[in-house]
Amino acid sequence: MLKRTPLYPIYAEHGGRVIDFGGWELPVQFSSIQKEHDAVRQQAGLFDVSHMGEILVEGPGALQFLQKLTTNDVAKLADGQCQYSLMCYPSGGVVDDLLVYKMADTRYMLVVNASNIEKDLAWLTEHASDGAQLTNMSDQTALLALQGPMAEPILSKLTDAPLSTLSSFHFLEDVSIAGILTLLSRSGYTGEDGFELYVSAKDAIPLWQKLLEAGEEHGLLPAGLGARDTLRFEARLPLYGQELSAEITPLEAGLHFFVKLNKGDFIGRDALLEQKEKGLPRKLVGIEMQERGIPRSHYKVYADDKPIGEITTGTQSPTYKRNVGLALIDTAYTAPGTEVAVEIRGVQVKAVVVPTPFHKKK
Repeated sequence: MLKRTPLYPIYAEHGGRVIDFGGWELPVQFSSIQKEHDAVRQQAGLFDVSHMGEILVEGPGALQFLQKLTTNDVAKLADGQCQYSLMCYPSGGVVDDLLVYKMADTRYMLVVNASNIEKDLAWLTEHASDGAQLTNMSDQTALLALQGPMAEPILSKLTDAPLSTLSSFHFLEDVSIAGILTLLSRSGYTGEDGFELYVSAKDAIPLWQKLLEAGEEHGLLPAGLGARDTLRFEARLPLYGQELSAEITPLEAGLHFFVKLNKGDFIGRDALLEQKEKGLPRKLVGIEMQERGIPRSHYKVYADDKPIGEITTGTQSPTYKRNVGLALIDTAYTAPGTEVAVEIRGVQVKAVVVPTPFHKKK
């Protein structure tokens, strides 16, 4: 039985086409991936991401516990601030990537990937310490993402909250949006400005409808997983299971900034420190096809007629109409301009290493 979010009942009225996504019945698109992608880049899109997991970590030992479990420096967070981080295995491979929200010195919220909720909870519980209590809030919590350059004008019609002064990766608790209590975060997964709105599951449908009404004159469209993936890919934002996994470390994925090796001990630190000191055997880079063909996940990448790695994500960029991909390859071949080849249906097709991200917010 596939899981459903609180917004499932209204997918059909917006033309939603649902698929099985990691055990969840979620919309891959409402109109078309191209239209929804363009809406987010140019106006705004509204996503149901209620499948994501929310876990509260509370108690006098919460900070110490999260410092041990995550790679970023939680001690740097002020109340009302969040950070991107990762949990690693002792090997340096990734358990999951996540957001850490600081509500107070003794209260934090972790936002984790839907397919990893049970695994993450088991990992956190296994390493639990006195003074830190875990509460899984995932089933009671809905999450809507309003993304794009028109996100702030749209949201300002529904709230008196000081949106213009809310900085990226900061949030406000108990904000009234169209009369609905919301944790409002200036964050997202598209490479554009936008907000993520955490509400009680029972409020998801009313909030969704109010946002679409407010955004109609601004070109707001409901958007599905397809556009979410192409948008995050163009912005070089990683997807767990593709750019990150138990076998791929944050350093190999280019996420050095979120790994604070000097903050003190944490799970995976020794392995990551050794990898940094010895030099990375492989790195994640951008590639662009020079001949016809689209690079897809797990296609092998070659140089000098030998395999050097594989594509993690690839597609035709909806914004730029270029056939591009992210590839995890031997470090010797990662300089921009390096000629490589991607095996597509048994044929090696020419490509070149290019800088990323493919898209930067204007």
